[in-house]
Amino acid sequence: SNGGECLMISSLRGPVLEIRLDSLVVGVGGVGMTVMCSPDTISQARIDQEITLFTSLIVREDSLTLFGFANSENREMFEVVQGVSGFGPKLAFTILASLPADELRTAIGNEDVARLKQTPGVGAKGAQRLVLELKDRIGTPSSGARRSSSKEAQWQIQVEQGLLGLGWSPRDAQRAITAVIEEGVTDSQATPELLRRALQILAGA
Repeated sequence: SNGGECLMISSLRGPVLEIRLDSLVVGVGGVGMTVMCSPDTISQARIDQEITLFTSLIVREDSLTLFGFANSENREMFEVVQGVSGFGPKLAFTILASLPADELRTAIGNEDVARLKQTPGVGAKGAQRLVLELKDRIGTPSSGARRSSSKEAQWQIQVEQGLLGLGWSPRDAQRAITAVIEEGVTDSQATPELLRRALQILAGA
């Protein structure tokens, strides 16, 4: 197999044609696409109502399977998890159906093996492998908690990435962001100004 490349179909939108136990059939350009979906996504779907799904196409020698998610964070997390040795797409999908991306990121960042073990199909070994392989890739729990779509979260992620790009450690970046928040000027200012302020704090100005 070619390693299950995540190719081609990144999202799709169309009317729901069928609702099945583990999937939805979505009408796209005259074709009914079967998309594996989590129970909460399926429960919100209605026949003939348009739905947007963020999708990952998993290619195997004997099958093409389209997995669909309500948001791009869950899709990205799915692609990361199914790349961990011993975790295939089905297991990654099961994990994300029970732990949304931000909670999963936090659990991995906190090395919360107990939380990860509660997920169907993940034993102690699997939970430890997730932590081992992904802790450094998907960020600290403090940044995980902020990955909401709010304006505040956006600038924090951007400032953090800016500081990391300039060679500061994640701990320093967090410290500076916390200090900027405590100054209470965050809502009115643009990200570049907040980054500059964070740099001044780190430089001891």
